[in-house]
Amino acid sequence: MAVAHRKLLRSRQVGSLLFLLCISVGSAATIRYSVAEEMESGSFVANVAKDLGLEVGKLAARGARLVSEGNKLHFRLHRKTGDLFVKEKLDRESLCGKADPCVLHFEIVLAEPLQSFRVEVRVFDINDNAPVFLNKEPLLKIPESTPLGSRFPLQSAQDLDVGLNGLQNYTLSPNAYFHLHTRFRSHGPKYAELVLDKPLDREEQPEVNLTITAVDGGSPPKSGIAYIRVKVLDVNDHVPLFSRLVYRAQVPENSANGSLVATVSATDLDEGSNKEITYSLAQNPEAVLQTFQIDSQTGEVRLRGPLDFEAIETYDIDIQATDGGGLSAHSKVLVEVVDVNDNPPEVTVSSVSSPLPEDSPLQTVVALFSIRDRDVRVGGKITCFLREDLPFAVRPTFQNSYSLVTDRGLDREEVSGYNITVVAMDTGPPSLFTETVIEVLISDINDNPPIFQEDSYILTVRENNSPAIFIGKVHAEDLDLGENAQVTYTLLPPQSGDLSVFAYISINSDNGKLYALRTMDYEAIQNFQFVVKATDGGFLSLSSQVTVRVVVLDDNDNRPMILYPLQNGTLPCNDLVPRSADAGYLVTKVVAVDGDSGQNSWLSYHLLKATDPGLFSVQQQNGEIRTLRQISERDPVIQKLTILVQDHGQPALSTTASLNILLVDGFSEPYLQFRDPSKNPTRVNPSTKYLVISLAVLSFLFLLSVTVIFVIHIYQKVKYREKFTVQEHFYDDCNFPNNLVQGGANGSLSQPCPYEMCSATGTSNSEFRFLKRFMPNFPFPHGTGEAKTEAGSSLPPDSDRNRSRGSEDHGRVPDNCM
Repeated sequence: MAVAHRKLLRSRQVGSLLFLLCISVGSAATIRYSVAEEMESGSFVANVAKDLGLEVGKLAARGARLVSEGNKLHFRLHRKTGDLFVKEKLDRESLCGKADPCVLHFEIVLAEPLQSFRVEVRVFDINDNAPVFLNKEPLLKIPESTPLGSRFPLQSAQDLDVGLNGLQNYTLSPNAYFHLHTRFRSHGPKYAELVLDKPLDREEQPEVNLTITAVDGGSPPKSGIAYIRVKVLDVNDHVPLFSRLVYRAQVPENSANGSLVATVSATDLDEGSNKEITYSLAQNPEAVLQTFQIDSQTGEVRLRGPLDFEAIETYDIDIQATDGGGLSAHSKVLVEVVDVNDNPPEVTVSSVSSPLPEDSPLQTVVALFSIRDRDVRVGGKITCFLREDLPFAVRPTFQNSYSLVTDRGLDREEVSGYNITVVAMDTGPPSLFTETVIEVLISDINDNPPIFQEDSYILTVRENNSPAIFIGKVHAEDLDLGENAQVTYTLLPPQSGDLSVFAYISINSDNGKLYALRTMDYEAIQNFQFVVKATDGGFLSLSSQVTVRVVVLDDNDNRPMILYPLQNGTLPCNDLVPRSADAGYLVTKVVAVDGDSGQNSWLSYHLLKATDPGLFSVQQQNGEIRTLRQISERDPVIQKLTILVQDHGQPALSTTASLNILLVDGFSEPYLQFRDPSKNPTRVNPSTKYLVISLAVLSFLFLLSVTVIFVIHIYQKVKYREKFTVQEHFYDDCNFPNNLVQGGANGSLSQPCPYEMCSATGTSNSEFRFLKRFMPNFPFPHGTGEAKTEAGSSLPPDSDRNRSRGSEDHGRVPDNCM
């Protein structure tokens, strides 16, 4: 009945392990699955999306991924369907050893929004390992006098499987001397003992060969075989006797190699060599032999290798005491490993959100991590905190899992990234801790407008500049990064709506360099201002403005202009000076202006040329012309002066002014100005010439119409025409406007031309004098007036005579005033 029941249990277990998945949700955040070991890669485990209550495709949309605590994934997730598959063949023995149950832990992390779920997959054992004896041919030495019922422990078979698939029983080949008795250890596999059923007789049979078979509980079961040689010894009446059947000891896991664990002691009532006892570790598992050793003479059990409470908590050590006659006895040493706080907490970071926008709200999840402490019985509660005062905080999510969240506002312009040191500390003793650095970068947003380096800019440009010349630049800094910091410069139209500034200035939108588009003229514009706008390249662009004032600097590009005496081509009136004038007498004043500014417009007056340099002087500051001495009778009547007017620019520009001064005895009668015989006569106005030609043509046509009757009259007209032509050539040579302008420009006097002076009737001393261009005159009737020569003598009023004198002497002027 018991055998049938055991077979039923085995069949149920095998059926449940053939890819049957057992799913259970232990808590709101933990999902549990079960799989059998040795499942092939790609075997289906479960549909995670269905278990999480998510629609198909949501895992891919939210960036689902698997994160393992041991940094090794045994499963893979199909994010589109939500199916969980085995990544590689699972071997429960290599994953968990003898630990049962064998549970694999990992997390399913969803990125958007950040969320994680714990998953536990239990790996069930299948019967893929047969029991194995380490010693295939053990040798037992048993005295022939061994009493019936004596027990002889045999080595345990090793089976890597667990549960029903592990070692279940031993069987012994049929024999007449022994039967097999199976016993259990408090730690480790079952072991068997040979029980003597029949007295041994060395003379009858000195050696007994047995076969022991170890069988597991799998379906079908697997087995391992060892061949036992029993050598029958000669009589030794007494076997060693231990002082205790069981020795107990507690050893801290951090004990050093060679530390004393326990001391066993056995005695033998025999004498001689049969009383000499040696101790040994008999028939122990490999883990015991690698960890402990015993002194064969003293029985001291000491550490051979390190202890690890987290791996093995207790050891069951078989001690064998053998006397000189070959008799042996067995005892046990139960070693309890005492846990100490020798493992610091382990921090596993499963996910980090980096870079993090600087405008992230408070309590934004930055990272997810879990903490595990292998010292489960010591160490106490684990505390988690940050090493430095940073705008982050640690928040627990569920058991041994935490999240790193923002606790204060972030500003990339102050700190562009953080190395966050997370400290996990247990309570000891001694207290151990682990530091884990989580790097979080802060990404930029457009939260800073461009800032100009100056509140306003004042730029200068010198007039007469070349077009497109660089005059300066404006610069704005933006504390953001990338496109958010790319500044573009533009000119804003004035609020008045006057767009003329765009005709003067252009700006390079990339670097803020300003250029003058046209040549500046200080005399037209001295300064102007405009507004420059700096805009960044952010999605929601920010901008700032600055006022730029451009000041035009003056160049000395304007010559002084003579306002008085007139130098524009009209006949100037002569200035009259009485011969009775004293020294310092104010003759006249040269008035000039300069279109420039500053020292470029400061004018000084100098006497460049004079008929008598010692008679007149010019005030350098105001241009007043005064007499230096009294006028004598020997001084010429006509005094010609050339005044140089010069500014103070670099280089200086100048203009000359020419004027004539007449020395007279008084202002009671008009005086005429005489031309300078050293100069060629100027040409007459072209309009006068055209008028004369027109009259000549008309006269010629009229003479042709009258042939005979008016021959004498025609003869007189022809004679008159010849005389008039002489006078016409006289005025053609004057060319007053051109020579006067040329003489004023280069500082020399113009060609002499006939002028006349007019004085108001009855005002011989009048201060108002007018100069007018002399026009051609025709004969007047007799008795119209008198004319004076240059020396003041009277001339007859005969017009023909006057014209004759005018053509003979270019220094004379007509006797009329137009």
